[in-house]
Amino acid sequence: MNGPGIHIEFAPELGLFVPHGRRGKATEVVTDGAAALGHVVESLGVPLTEVGTLLVDGRQVPVSHVPAAGESVTVRPVSRPQRVPGAPLRFLLDVHLGTLARRLRLLGVDTAYESTDIGDPALAARSAAEQRVMLSRDRGLLRRRELWAGAFVYSTRPDDQLRDVLDRFAPELRPWTRCTACNGLLRDATKDEVADQLEHGTRRTYDVFARCRECGRAYWKGAHHDQLEAIVERALAQAPGRV
Repeated sequence: MNGPGIHIEFAPELGLFVPHGRRGKATEVVTDGAAALGHVVESLGVPLTEVGTLLVDGRQVPVSHVPAAGESVTVRPVSRPQRVPGAPLRFLLDVHLGTLARRLRLLGVDTAYESTDIGDPALAARSAAEQRVMLSRDRGLLRRRELWAGAFVYSTRPDDQLRDVLDRFAPELRPWTRCTACNGLLRDATKDEVADQLEHGTRRTYDVFARCRECGRAYWKGAHHDQLEAIVERALAQAPGRV
């Protein structure tokens, strides 16, 4: 780029994406005089999925704004809770976020998940076709224009990932209503209906069951129920009034 020079400052929340020398202060960027501001921001490392308001000399502008020489740009993060208009709030997660996918399903959040690496173009296409918010740590994937919507997952720890997604999107929580394996809805089931999936000790000990309407998987309050209950309780405590 060898056109007009502008000054750009990123909010602290976006510091993860920009080089250390650009963090916490306004720095100069030379543009080509034709590129939109959104392209300039992405070229500096910040996916537009993470950008909320763009201010130029104090006034809000769209990502299509073409910056002129001497303009001062402030890049702010998305506001929380983030609203995604135009479709029911539902998610698509890539191959690296399996634990997060299972926890969102545990909470009753509509969550599709690809357990194999199908490639960025296919993921972006599915996001658009099903109108799902793409959750990923892959910045290249989040820059694809065909995405319906997307969000960067900031942590590698499932507890932090879940807390961040719930804080950012405030989804409606309906715990124990979805299959953690396939995302299908659960229904009450009799012991006889799921008997072929039960070991003898389980048949003798438990009487309350659910079954996935899609894949047929059986559920009951087994050995790991206390751990799952703790995840649910923490999520509900984080989001009072959202159930």
